Amino acid sequence: MQIVSPQQMKKIESGSPKYGISREQLMYNAGSALANVIDEYCRSEIEGDPEKKSVVFLAGSGNNGGDCFVAASRLVFRGYSVTVVNLCGKPQTKIAIAAYERMPKDHVKVIKAYRSENVKAAIEAAELSYMSFSQDSNDIKAISKKDRKDLTPLEKILLEEKERVTRVMKAIESADVIADGVFGTGFHGTLDEEIAAFLAAGKNAYRFAVDVPSGGNCATGAVAEGAFKADETLTFGTLKTGMTQYPLKSYCGKIKVLSLGLPDSAYIIPDNERLYSLIDRQALGDFPASRRPDAHKTQFGRVLSITGSARMRGAAALSTLAALRSGSGLVCLASPEESVNTAAVLAPEATFLPLESDDYGFLLFDSNKKLIEQELERADAVLIGCGMGVTPDTIAMTRFVIENAKCPVIIDADGINCIASDIDMLLKKQTDIVLTPHIGEMARLLGCENDEVTENRFASAEGFAEKYGVTVLLKGAGTLVADSHYTAVNSTGNPGMSRGGSGDVLSGIVVSFLAQGYDAFDAAGYAAYVHGLAGDITAESHTETAMLPSDFVNALPDAFMFIKENEV
Repeated sequence: MQIVSPQQMKKIESGSPKYGISREQLMYNAGSALANVIDEYCRSEIEGDPEKKSVVFLAGSGNNGGDCFVAASRLVFRGYSVTVVNLCGKPQTKIAIAAYERMPKDHVKVIKAYRSENVKAAIEAAELSYMSFSQDSNDIKAISKKDRKDLTPLEKILLEEKERVTRVMKAIESADVIADGVFGTGFHGTLDEEIAAFLAAGKNAYRFAVDVPSGGNCATGAVAEGAFKADETLTFGTLKTGMTQYPLKSYCGKIKVLSLGLPDSAYIIPDNERLYSLIDRQALGDFPASRRPDAHKTQFGRVLSITGSARMRGAAALSTLAALRSGSGLVCLASPEESVNTAAVLAPEATFLPLESDDYGFLLFDSNKKLIEQELERADAVLIGCGMGVTPDTIAMTRFVIENAKCPVIIDADGINCIASDIDMLLKKQTDIVLTPHIGEMARLLGCENDEVTENRFASAEGFAEKYGVTVLLKGAGTLVADSHYTAVNSTGNPGMSRGGSGDVLSGIVVSFLAQGYDAFDAAGYAAYVHGLAGDITAESHTETAMLPSDFVNALPDAFMFIKENEV
C-alpha cells in the first residue's frame, strides 16, 4: 500500500484540476465519503430512527472544517440531528467558506465555540485560563449568583464565557457520534487548553477523526497533549506517514482510507522525492520464490554469521536458527568455541568455525583474520554483531568485514556499537550494507538522545541512510526500512516481541534473504514482515506475555505457509 507524507498529499490535492477535479469537488467527495461512513455506522450500530441520533462535528477553520460542513449537509437531509461546533473561528479558506455557506443552517445547528477578538484580549489581559470559566469554576459559580446589572465588565465576560463553554460541552456530551475535523494533516505544535478540553469531551460517543486526529503530527507520528482520541480515523486518498508511527497510531483507532475520486496516476510521486509504502502481504508479491525440482543448496545462499561470545551464546544460536529457517542453503557460524558448542546442539544443520577468543570469551582479530577472510570469499551474505561484544578486537573485525566483504553485509547489535565511535568506516564499504538499530543504537549512531530519534523516526533513519549509502532497518513499533530513496513501514508485529533475542532472530532472517539474492531494501522489508508475522502467530498460541524469541523461530514455517496461502 502506498503511503505519502503530508507535503506530498498537499501537492497531490493541489494538482487535482489537471485531472478534471476541482479543489471544491475534492472537498465534496471527502465530505460525502465521510457522511456515508457515519451513516453506515449509525444504521448498523445505533438503534432507532436517524432523527433520534445526534451527530456532532467539531470543525476547524480550514479545509478539514469544510469536509465537516459538506458531511453535515448530507447527513441532515438523511434525517439525523446534526450540530456543527466551530472551534477555531469562521472558515478561512475559499472552499471551506463556500461549503459553510451552502450548509442548510435552518436544519443544522451551528454553535459558535470560539471567542471574539475583544474577549480574547480581555481574557489575556486578565491572565485567565480555560479553568477560570469552565463549568466547575468556583469563581464562575460565585459570579452566577450576582445580579447581572451588578457585574463588572470582566465578570460579564466571564459569565458569557461560562455560558459558551457550557453550551459547547452540552452539545458534545449529548452526541452519539463525534467527528473531529478541527486540525488537518499540517498540524504541528501544541493545542490550546480550551480546544484540548473540548476534544476530550464526549467519551461515550463513537469518535471519528477526519483525516487525522486533531493534535497529531502527520509527518512524524508525535501527538500534542490533549490530542483527540479516535475510535476510527477516516483518512482521505491514502495513508499518511505519521499515522504509521506511535503514539499517533494509537490515537487513530481503526484506520479507513476513503477515496477522493482521483485516478491512480494522481498519486505518482516524482522521482526526485522519497517514496513511501506499507509492507503488507500485497507488497511481498510472489515472495518467497518457488523452488525448482532440481534445485540444490548452493542456489539458496551461503551465510557467514560472525556472532556470539561466551557470555552471549544465545544470540548466535537464535540468529543461526532463524537464517536456517528462512531458507538459506548453508549457514556457517563463526564464533568463539563456547558459543559454537551451544549453537551446534540447537542448530545441527549449520556448519561451524570456532574462533580464538580472549580471556573473557570475546573473539580475537589478528589470530582469526585469515579464517574470516577465507569465509568472506565464499559467502553470499554476512551477518556480524549479534552478541559479539564491543572490544578493540571486535571493532577491528567489524571494520575488516566492512572494508573487505564483496557480498551484502548486515550489521546488528554489537556490530552497530562497534562502528558508533568511527562511523566513517561505512564510507569504505564495497557492497550493500544493512544496519538494524533499535532506538538507543540509532541514537548512538547519530550522536543524539533517544528522545530525538523517537520523535523523528523517519528523519533519523532516512538521513543516516542517505548520508552513508546504506539501508537502515529502524526497529520498534512501526518498524521502518529506509535507503537513499525509499522508505517502507512494516505492518506486522506486537508488543510481546519486545524482549531480548528478538533482534537476533530478525537479523538471521535478513541475512538469509540477502544470501538468497534479494536486494538490501527488499531483504530488510520482507524480513521485518516475516519476523512480525511469526511474532503475531506466536502471540495467538503463547500470549504476548509468555512468548519468547525462540518461539518466533519455531513459528517461521507457519509464517511462510500463511504467505504462500495468501498469494496475491
